[in-house]
Amino acid sequence: MIYIETPRLLLRDWSDADLPLFAAMNADPAVMEFFPGTLTPAESEAFYRRIRDEFADSGYGLYAVERKIDGCFIGYTGLHRALFEADFTPCIEIGWRLCHAAWGNGFAPEAAAAVLDYAFGLLGMTEVCSFTAAVNLRSQRVMEKIGMEPAGRFVHPSLPRESSLSEHVLYRARIGNAGVE
Repeated sequence: MIYIETPRLLLRDWSDADLPLFAAMNADPAVMEFFPGTLTPAESEAFYRRIRDEFADSGYGLYAVERKIDGCFIGYTGLHRALFEADFTPCIEIGWRLCHAAWGNGFAPEAAAAVLDYAFGLLGMTEVCSFTAAVNLRSQRVMEKIGMEPAGRFVHPSLPRESSLSEHVLYRARIGNAGVE
């Protein structure tokens, strides 16, 4: 099923054929630079199953992103229930991860802006959050491009405090303040 279509992308259900490409993306040190580490094939498969389970439970999730021009899987963009302990959770998070070869083409903001429109329109959400390690300026730029506003900083409870990735920035989008630059 295709959930969202943009001029260059399809945001769709996952297929088992996506799993090898998903695992390769999650094993790429460049893609995973701002995460605690790369994922093994088994960890990627477990993540894939959690994504599919979230769709079954809530009707939305992290959508597989396919380039229209060639039908190539290039990553994911979508919505996720963030449930870890923080002063802004539980919340609906928008997130993305694209294969390194897809970077620099504007795909992340194109897909993320479409997901925000979908969340606020069809899904009737009123607020969506996003967060990343404070050192991840690329993702922060995507958040800004899609009209999200800075909303503070926090220490991610799943990371050791001494980690260079533990300090995170929080961005929010509310109905009426989101939109691509």
